[in-house]
Amino acid sequence: ATLLAAPALADWPLFRGDPLMTGVGTAKLPDQLAERWTFKTGDAIEGAPAVAGGTVYVGSFDKHLYALDLATGKQKWKVKLGHLKASPSVKDGKVYVGNLDGKFFCVSAADGKEVWHFETEGEITSGCNFHGNNVLIGSHDSTLYCLSPEGKKLWDVRTDGPVNGSPVVAGDTTFVAGCDSKLHVLNAKTGEETGVIELDGQAAATAAVAGDVAYVGPMSNTVVAVDWRAQKKLWAFEAPQRQQPFYASTAVTPGLVIAGSRDAKVYALDRATGKQAWSFTTDGVVDGSPVVVGERVYAGCLSRDGWFYVLDLKTGRKLQEVDLDAPVSGSVAVGPDCLLVGTDRGTLYCLGSR
Repeated sequence: ATLLAAPALADWPLFRGDPLMTGVGTAKLPDQLAERWTFKTGDAIEGAPAVAGGTVYVGSFDKHLYALDLATGKQKWKVKLGHLKASPSVKDGKVYVGNLDGKFFCVSAADGKEVWHFETEGEITSGCNFHGNNVLIGSHDSTLYCLSPEGKKLWDVRTDGPVNGSPVVAGDTTFVAGCDSKLHVLNAKTGEETGVIELDGQAAATAAVAGDVAYVGPMSNTVVAVDWRAQKKLWAFEAPQRQQPFYASTAVTPGLVIAGSRDAKVYALDRATGKQAWSFTTDGVVDGSPVVVGERVYAGCLSRDGWFYVLDLKTGRKLQEVDLDAPVSGSVAVGPDCLLVGTDRGTLYCLGSR
Protein backbone atom coordinates (compact mmCIF):
# COMPACT_ATOMS: atom_id res chain seq x y z
CA ALA A 1 0.00 0.00 0.00
CA THR A 2 1.29 3.47 -0.78
CA LEU A 3 1.61 5.77 2.18
CA LEU A 4 -0.04 9.07 1.44
CA ALA A 5 0.84 12.08 3.52
CA ALA A 6 -1.98 12.59 6.01
CA PRO A 7 -3.69 15.97 5.70
CA ALA A 8 -2.93 18.45 8.46
CA LEU A 9 -6.59 18.23 9.51
CA ALA A 10 -5.93 14.77 10.89
CA ASP A 11 -3.33 16.19 13.29
CA TRP A 12 -4.06 16.91 16.95
CA PRO A 13 -1.42 19.55 17.69
CA LEU A 14 -2.99 21.04 20.84
CA PHE A 15 -4.45 19.81 24.13
CA ARG A 16 -8.05 19.71 22.83
CA GLY A 17 -7.25 19.36 19.14
CA ASP A 18 -7.87 22.90 17.92
CA PRO A 19 -7.44 26.55 19.02
CA LEU A 20 -11.08 26.68 20.22
CA MET A 21 -10.39 23.65 22.48
CA THR A 22 -13.53 21.86 21.29
CA GLY A 23 -12.28 18.30 21.87
CA VAL A 24 -13.76 17.04 18.59
CA GLY A 25 -11.73 14.94 16.15
CA THR A 26 -12.20 13.81 12.55
CA ALA A 27 -10.50 10.40 12.67
CA LYS A 28 -11.64 7.26 10.86
CA LEU A 29 -12.06 4.88 13.78
CA PRO A 30 -13.19 1.23 13.75
CA ASP A 31 -16.42 0.06 15.42
CA GLN A 32 -14.36 -1.76 18.03
CA LEU A 33 -11.09 -0.29 19.22
CA ALA A 34 -8.14 -2.66 19.47
CA GLU A 35 -4.70 -2.08 20.94
CA ARG A 36 -2.37 -1.19 18.07
CA TRP A 37 0.71 -0.59 20.18
CA THR A 38 1.80 0.54 23.63
CA PHE A 39 4.85 2.49 24.74
CA LYS A 40 6.13 2.52 28.32
CA THR A 41 7.51 5.68 29.91
CA GLY A 42 9.02 5.68 33.39
CA ASP A 43 6.17 7.36 35.27
CA ALA A 44 2.61 8.69 34.95
CA ILE A 45 1.33 10.40 31.79
CA GLU A 46 -1.00 13.14 32.97
CA GLY A 47 -1.30 15.34 29.88
CA ALA A 48 -2.79 14.63 26.48
CA PRO A 49 -0.38 13.56 23.74
CA ALA A 50 -0.04 15.73 20.62
CA VAL A 51 -0.05 14.30 17.09
CA ALA A 52 1.57 16.04 14.12
CA GLY A 53 2.92 14.77 10.83
CA GLY A 54 2.91 11.10 11.77
CA THR A 55 4.66 11.65 15.12
CA VAL A 56 3.22 11.47 18.64
CA TYR A 57 4.66 13.78 21.30
CA VAL A 58 3.98 12.92 24.93
CA GLY A 59 5.31 14.18 28.25
CA SER A 60 5.80 11.94 31.28
CA PHE A 61 6.32 12.44 34.98
CA ASP A 62 9.65 10.65 34.42
CA LYS A 63 10.90 14.12 33.35
CA HIS A 64 11.09 13.29 29.61
CA LEU A 65 9.30 14.44 26.50
CA TYR A 66 9.06 11.61 23.96
CA ALA A 67 8.61 11.62 20.19
CA LEU A 68 7.19 8.34 18.86
CA ASP A 69 6.41 7.08 15.40
CA LEU A 70 2.60 7.09 15.11
CA ALA A 71 2.51 3.98 12.91
CA THR A 72 4.68 1.75 15.10
CA GLY A 73 5.04 3.35 18.53
CA LYS A 74 8.84 3.24 18.18
CA GLN A 75 10.77 6.01 19.94
CA LYS A 76 12.31 8.64 17.68
CA TRP A 77 13.85 10.67 20.48
CA LYS A 78 13.42 11.70 24.09
CA VAL A 79 14.64 14.79 25.90
CA LYS A 80 14.88 15.47 29.65
CA LEU A 81 12.89 18.60 30.52
CA GLY A 82 11.75 18.06 34.13
CA HIS A 83 8.46 16.75 35.55
CA LEU A 84 5.85 17.11 32.82
CA LYS A 85 2.15 17.19 33.59
CA ALA A 86 1.14 19.51 30.75
CA SER A 87 0.12 18.56 27.22
CA PRO A 88 2.66 19.44 24.53
CA SER A 89 1.65 21.66 21.60
CA VAL A 90 3.14 21.47 18.10
CA LYS A 91 3.47 24.20 15.49
CA ASP A 92 5.76 24.73 12.49
CA GLY A 93 8.27 22.01 13.35
CA LYS A 94 8.55 22.93 17.02
CA VAL A 95 7.15 21.36 20.19
CA TYR A 96 6.18 23.51 23.18
CA VAL A 97 5.73 22.22 26.74
CA GLY A 98 6.02 23.54 30.29
CA ASN A 99 7.22 21.71 33.40
CA LEU A 100 6.35 21.76 37.11
CA ASP A 101 9.36 23.99 37.84
CA GLY A 102 7.72 26.71 35.76
CA LYS A 103 10.05 26.42 32.78
CA PHE A 104 8.42 26.57 29.35
CA PHE A 105 10.38 24.92 26.53
CA CYS A 106 10.45 25.22 22.77
CA VAL A 107 12.25 22.24 21.21
CA SER A 108 12.81 21.06 17.65
CA ALA A 109 10.19 18.52 16.56
CA ALA A 110 12.84 16.74 14.48
CA ASP A 111 15.31 15.89 17.26
CA GLY A 112 14.11 17.39 20.57
CA LYS A 113 16.97 19.90 20.77
CA GLU A 114 16.13 23.01 22.78
CA VAL A 115 15.45 26.16 20.74
CA TRP A 116 14.68 28.34 23.78
CA HIS A 117 13.04 28.30 27.18
CA PHE A 118 11.12 30.89 29.18
CA GLU A 119 10.94 31.01 32.99
CA THR A 120 7.71 31.56 34.90
CA GLU A 121 7.39 31.65 38.69
CA GLY A 122 4.93 28.78 39.14
CA GLU A 123 4.24 25.28 37.88
CA ILE A 124 2.86 24.87 34.37
CA THR A 125 0.18 22.18 34.14
CA SER A 126 -1.62 23.15 30.93
CA GLY A 127 -0.75 23.26 27.26
CA CYS A 128 -0.08 26.40 25.26
CA ASN A 129 -2.06 27.83 22.36
CA PHE A 130 -1.12 30.10 19.48
CA HIS A 131 -2.30 33.47 18.21
CA GLY A 132 -0.71 33.92 14.81
CA ASN A 133 2.92 33.01 15.48
CA ASN A 134 2.78 34.07 19.12
CA VAL A 135 2.54 31.60 21.98
CA LEU A 136 0.04 31.88 24.87
CA ILE A 137 0.79 29.99 28.08
CA GLY A 138 -0.68 30.10 31.58
CA SER A 139 1.23 29.40 34.79
CA HIS A 140 0.46 28.81 38.46
CA ASP A 141 2.19 32.15 39.10
CA SER A 142 -1.26 33.61 38.31
CA THR A 143 -0.16 34.92 34.93
CA LEU A 144 -1.09 34.38 31.30
CA TYR A 145 1.92 35.07 29.09
CA CYS A 146 2.12 35.93 25.42
CA LEU A 147 5.54 35.09 23.97
CA SER A 148 7.03 35.84 20.58
CA PRO A 149 8.14 32.94 18.32
CA GLU A 150 11.65 33.62 19.72
CA GLY A 151 10.48 33.18 23.33
CA LYS A 152 10.44 36.87 24.31
CA LYS A 153 7.59 38.14 26.50
CA LEU A 154 5.24 40.41 24.51
CA TRP A 155 2.64 40.90 27.25
CA ASP A 156 1.34 39.28 30.39
CA VAL A 157 -1.91 39.44 32.36
CA ARG A 158 -2.16 38.72 36.07
CA THR A 159 -5.13 36.84 37.44
CA ASP A 160 -6.19 36.12 40.97
CA GLY A 161 -4.89 32.58 41.42
CA PRO A 162 -3.25 29.94 39.23
CA VAL A 163 -3.99 29.64 35.52
CA ASN A 164 -4.88 25.95 35.23
CA GLY A 165 -6.53 25.72 31.82
CA SER A 166 -5.07 26.05 28.35
CA PRO A 167 -5.82 29.42 26.75
CA VAL A 168 -8.54 29.38 24.10
CA VAL A 169 -7.99 31.51 21.01
CA ALA A 170 -11.04 32.65 19.03
CA GLY A 171 -9.94 34.98 16.26
CA ASP A 172 -8.16 37.85 18.03
CA THR A 173 -9.68 37.02 21.40
CA THR A 174 -8.34 34.88 24.23
CA PHE A 175 -9.66 34.13 27.68
CA VAL A 176 -8.28 33.56 31.14
CA ALA A 177 -10.01 32.29 34.29
CA GLY A 178 -8.46 31.91 37.72
CA CYS A 179 -9.51 31.83 41.34
CA ASP A 180 -11.52 35.03 41.07
CA SER A 181 -14.48 33.08 39.59
CA LYS A 182 -14.47 35.29 36.51
CA LEU A 183 -13.79 34.62 32.85
CA HIS A 184 -11.68 37.46 31.52
CA VAL A 185 -12.01 38.26 27.81
CA LEU A 186 -8.73 39.59 26.39
CA ASN A 187 -7.47 41.08 23.14
CA ALA A 188 -4.95 38.43 22.08
CA LYS A 189 -2.77 41.02 20.33
CA THR A 190 -2.30 43.29 23.33
CA GLY A 191 -3.53 41.42 26.42
CA GLU A 192 -5.97 44.24 27.07
CA GLU A 193 -9.13 43.13 28.89
CA THR A 194 -12.22 43.71 26.77
CA GLY A 195 -14.76 42.14 29.10
CA VAL A 196 -15.34 40.05 32.20
CA ILE A 197 -18.04 37.48 32.94
CA GLU A 198 -18.97 36.06 36.34
CA LEU A 199 -18.65 32.29 36.60
CA ASP A 200 -20.13 30.35 39.50
CA GLY A 201 -16.73 29.36 40.84
CA GLN A 202 -13.00 29.04 40.27
CA ALA A 203 -12.10 27.38 36.98
CA ALA A 204 -9.60 24.54 36.82
CA ALA A 205 -10.64 23.40 33.37
CA THR A 206 -10.03 24.73 29.89
CA ALA A 207 -13.00 26.48 28.29
CA ALA A 208 -14.31 25.32 24.92
CA VAL A 209 -15.63 27.94 22.50
CA ALA A 210 -18.21 27.58 19.73
CA GLY A 211 -19.20 30.80 18.03
CA ASP A 212 -19.98 33.45 20.65
CA VAL A 213 -20.37 30.95 23.46
CA ALA A 214 -17.76 29.57 25.86
CA TYR A 215 -18.47 26.43 27.88
CA VAL A 216 -16.55 25.76 31.08
CA GLY A 217 -16.93 23.66 34.21
CA PRO A 218 -15.89 25.68 37.26
CA MET A 219 -15.08 23.94 40.57
CA SER A 220 -18.51 24.96 41.89
CA ASN A 221 -19.91 21.65 40.56
CA THR A 222 -21.54 23.27 37.54
CA VAL A 223 -21.05 23.59 33.81
CA VAL A 224 -21.62 27.15 32.60
CA ALA A 225 -22.33 28.58 29.16
CA VAL A 226 -21.46 32.24 28.67
CA ASP A 227 -21.94 34.53 25.69
CA TRP A 228 -18.50 36.10 25.67
CA ARG A 229 -19.39 38.84 23.20
CA ALA A 230 -22.52 39.97 25.05
CA GLN A 231 -20.77 39.18 28.36
CA LYS A 232 -23.63 37.32 29.96
CA LYS A 233 -24.23 33.90 31.42
CA LEU A 234 -26.65 31.82 29.33
CA TRP A 235 -27.12 28.78 31.55
CA ALA A 236 -25.59 26.73 34.33
CA PHE A 237 -26.01 22.99 34.70
CA GLU A 238 -25.86 21.31 38.08
CA ALA A 239 -26.05 17.54 38.56
CA PRO A 240 -29.31 16.41 40.15
CA GLN A 241 -27.53 14.77 43.11
CA ARG A 242 -24.12 14.32 44.75
CA GLN A 243 -22.66 17.31 42.96
CA GLN A 244 -18.92 17.22 42.41
CA PRO A 245 -16.54 19.60 40.59
CA PHE A 246 -15.86 19.40 36.86
CA TYR A 247 -12.08 19.33 36.40
CA ALA A 248 -12.23 17.95 32.88
CA SER A 249 -12.64 20.24 29.89
CA THR A 250 -15.86 20.00 27.90
CA ALA A 251 -16.21 18.72 24.34
CA VAL A 252 -18.61 20.71 22.16
CA THR A 253 -20.57 19.28 19.22
CA PRO A 254 -23.26 21.06 17.16
CA GLY A 255 -25.99 19.92 19.58
CA LEU A 256 -24.34 18.83 22.80
CA VAL A 257 -21.77 19.73 25.42
CA ILE A 258 -20.00 16.65 26.84
CA ALA A 259 -18.58 17.03 30.35
CA GLY A 260 -16.77 14.64 32.68
CA SER A 261 -17.22 15.07 36.43
CA ARG A 262 -15.58 14.02 39.67
CA ASP A 263 -18.87 12.25 40.47
CA ALA A 264 -17.68 9.52 38.06
CA LYS A 265 -20.19 10.50 35.40
CA VAL A 266 -19.99 11.71 31.82
CA TYR A 267 -22.81 14.17 31.08
CA ALA A 268 -24.29 15.25 27.75
CA LEU A 269 -25.98 18.63 27.97
CA ASP A 270 -28.19 20.32 25.40
CA ARG A 271 -26.06 23.14 24.04
CA ALA A 272 -28.97 25.57 23.78
CA THR A 273 -30.56 25.02 27.20
CA GLY A 274 -28.01 23.28 29.43
CA LYS A 275 -30.56 20.54 30.17
CA GLN A 276 -29.18 17.02 30.64
CA ALA A 277 -29.61 14.84 27.53
CA TRP A 278 -28.01 11.79 29.19
CA SER A 279 -25.45 10.75 31.74
CA PHE A 280 -23.23 7.66 31.95
CA THR A 281 -21.72 6.33 35.16
CA THR A 282 -18.10 5.21 34.86
CA ASP A 283 -16.02 3.20 37.30
CA GLY A 284 -14.08 6.22 38.62
CA VAL A 285 -13.66 9.98 38.78
CA VAL A 286 -13.53 11.54 35.29
CA ASP A 287 -10.71 14.12 35.37
CA GLY A 288 -9.38 13.50 31.86
CA SER A 289 -11.31 15.37 29.19
CA PRO A 290 -13.53 13.26 26.90
CA VAL A 291 -13.27 13.59 23.12
CA VAL A 292 -15.93 13.19 20.43
CA VAL A 293 -15.24 11.55 17.08
CA GLY A 294 -18.20 11.06 14.74
CA GLU A 295 -21.16 9.70 16.70
CA ARG A 296 -19.06 8.52 19.64
CA VAL A 297 -17.70 9.82 22.92
CA TYR A 298 -14.38 8.46 24.23
CA ALA A 299 -13.57 8.88 27.91
CA GLY A 300 -11.13 7.50 30.46
CA CYS A 301 -11.56 7.59 34.23
CA LEU A 302 -9.67 7.01 37.46
CA SER A 303 -10.87 3.41 37.71
CA ARG A 304 -8.36 1.11 39.39
CA ASP A 305 -9.06 -1.35 36.61
CA GLY A 306 -8.18 1.18 33.93
CA TRP A 307 -11.50 1.16 32.11
CA PHE A 308 -11.72 3.33 29.00
CA TYR A 309 -15.20 3.89 27.57
CA VAL A 310 -16.74 4.26 24.12
CA LEU A 311 -20.23 5.78 24.34
CA ASP A 312 -22.94 6.55 21.81
CA LEU A 313 -23.07 10.36 21.40
CA LYS A 314 -26.87 10.47 21.01
CA THR A 315 -27.90 8.16 23.83
CA GLY A 316 -24.90 7.71 26.15
CA ARG A 317 -25.16 3.94 25.71
CA LYS A 318 -21.90 2.07 26.32
CA LEU A 319 -20.61 0.58 23.05
CA GLN A 320 -17.29 -0.73 24.29
CA GLU A 321 -14.98 -0.66 27.28
CA VAL A 322 -11.27 -1.16 26.86
CA ASP A 323 -9.17 -2.41 29.75
CA LEU A 324 -5.99 -0.34 30.12
CA ASP A 325 -3.22 -1.05 32.64
CA ALA A 326 -4.03 1.76 35.10
CA PRO A 327 -6.32 4.74 35.75
CA VAL A 328 -6.42 7.55 33.19
CA SER A 329 -6.03 11.03 34.66
CA GLY A 330 -4.93 12.62 31.39
CA SER A 331 -6.91 13.43 28.28
CA VAL A 332 -7.32 11.67 24.96
CA ALA A 333 -5.69 12.74 21.69
CA VAL A 334 -7.05 11.81 18.27
CA GLY A 335 -4.78 10.59 15.46
CA PRO A 336 -5.82 10.22 11.81
CA ASP A 337 -7.20 6.69 12.44
CA CYS A 338 -6.53 6.07 16.12
CA LEU A 339 -6.82 7.39 19.66
CA LEU A 340 -3.88 8.00 21.99
CA VAL A 341 -4.30 7.83 25.72
CA GLY A 342 -1.78 7.64 28.55
CA THR A 343 -2.21 6.00 31.95
CA ASP A 344 -1.01 6.67 35.47
CA ARG A 345 1.45 3.80 35.04
CA GLY A 346 3.13 5.66 32.21
CA THR A 347 1.85 3.52 29.37
CA LEU A 348 0.79 5.26 26.16
CA TYR A 349 -1.86 3.30 24.26
CA CYS A 350 -2.57 3.65 20.56
CA LEU A 351 -6.10 2.33 19.96
CA GLY A 352 -7.48 1.77 16.48
CA SER A 353 -8.02 -1.15 14.14
CA ARG A 354 -5.53 -3.98 14.49
